[in-house]
Amino acid sequence: MTRAISLHHVSKTYTRGVRVVDRLSLDIAPGEFLVLLGPSGCGKSTVLRMIAGLEEITEGELRLDGEYANDLLPAERRMAMVFQNFALYPNMTSRGNIGFPLRIEAPDEDPRARVDATARMLGIEDVLDRYPAQLSGGERQRVAMGRAISRHPSAFLMDEPLSNLDAKLRNHLRAEIAGLTRELGVTTVYVTHDQAEAMSLGDRVAVLRGGVLQQVGTPRSVYALPRNVFVAAFIGTPRINLLRGLVRAPLDGAMTISLGKQYLRLPEPLSLDHQLLRVQQGREVIVGLRSEAVRIAKRTSARPGEMPITGLVEHVEFQGHEVLVHFDTGSRPALVPDLEAPRAAPRQPRRRRRDGTVLDRLRERAVSLRAGPVVVLEDPPDPAPAPADARLPGDLVVRTTPDIDLRRGMQVPLLVDISHLFVFDQHGERICPSPDRLPDLDE
Repeated sequence: MTRAISLHHVSKTYTRGVRVVDRLSLDIAPGEFLVLLGPSGCGKSTVLRMIAGLEEITEGELRLDGEYANDLLPAERRMAMVFQNFALYPNMTSRGNIGFPLRIEAPDEDPRARVDATARMLGIEDVLDRYPAQLSGGERQRVAMGRAISRHPSAFLMDEPLSNLDAKLRNHLRAEIAGLTRELGVTTVYVTHDQAEAMSLGDRVAVLRGGVLQQVGTPRSVYALPRNVFVAAFIGTPRINLLRGLVRAPLDGAMTISLGKQYLRLPEPLSLDHQLLRVQQGREVIVGLRSEAVRIAKRTSARPGEMPITGLVEHVEFQGHEVLVHFDTGSRPALVPDLEAPRAAPRQPRRRRRDGTVLDRLRERAVSLRAGPVVVLEDPPDPAPAPADARLPGDLVVRTTPDIDLRRGMQVPLLVDISHLFVFDQHGERICPSPDRLPDLDE
């Protein structure tokens, strides 16, 4: 029987006070497929292991079907876990691996019927007599999944089960996992750092950063209405364009957002969402534009709500069915620290506490946990030089069709759809569209 899983203010702290999960609250309905998504080290695997009983919960409560379950042994929770590294016994055949948990649970019963039924479901009947060393990566993962399915568990816990496979096989098994879990109707918690997997598999997606839950919702809602700049940047391919802007709202003129050398004029009359930007007058904000929110201006005139800018072509990525064009618009990108590759910096002498740097770091960390992601808006005083080939070309990526012929160095007119504009404050919290707006897409 499938079961509901509830986490109430759950935290995990290791030795020396290292907290990897911070007051996480999450309710998973019976039969739901929930994906825990986030960068490496954000605590998603630790959450999975606490649900399974492989890690102790430092604070908070785990409830299974409404019953307190912190102290239950892993075997008493009747959950099946699928690991990233397959975890098969090398001295057992596929049949032996699939049937092993059945022999432990019911040593007097013959597991062959359930093993055969599971193998038929997964399409691995012809490899039941082979050892793991004789199997391909996809076959090993199917055997590992078969070992979990054969137990008829109350929930599946999957810890990045496809990350060791090549891209083509990963896409194929992704579809199989989605079909199997729907057919079995078992509650599934799936951990991944791949947002494409999360968006294609999950009924809901829970995004974590630094052990803190950032947002939970359907794939469509977290894409369309990201709660903060971290969620916006983590979900979507190519990554959302994040530009530093300055709001100008004169009493006798149109409201604009300066992007450095260019600006976006907000159409009048101002929408309710754009009216919220008046309180940001003179303040620096983060402007988010997904690649589909900007189009190359052809001979047709601008549509209502589109505003013109220009861009210099820096790089063209041909993807076959589409083209990603990198433009230099003279804007300054906003960086999300957890997503940017670290650059080598000269070692600085250790400063003493009296100059405030240690306290500033602690204060910044506290703000990041309380108010959401911290975004780099200030230019570093002495930036370390980065190799020329390490710099991402341009500051704006636009998705277009392959029939448009663009070359590096071309000056191209662009049109920005203001209705798809995201604006975040200096802490990375969304202020436009309104934070109070509820998704009306599929919830």
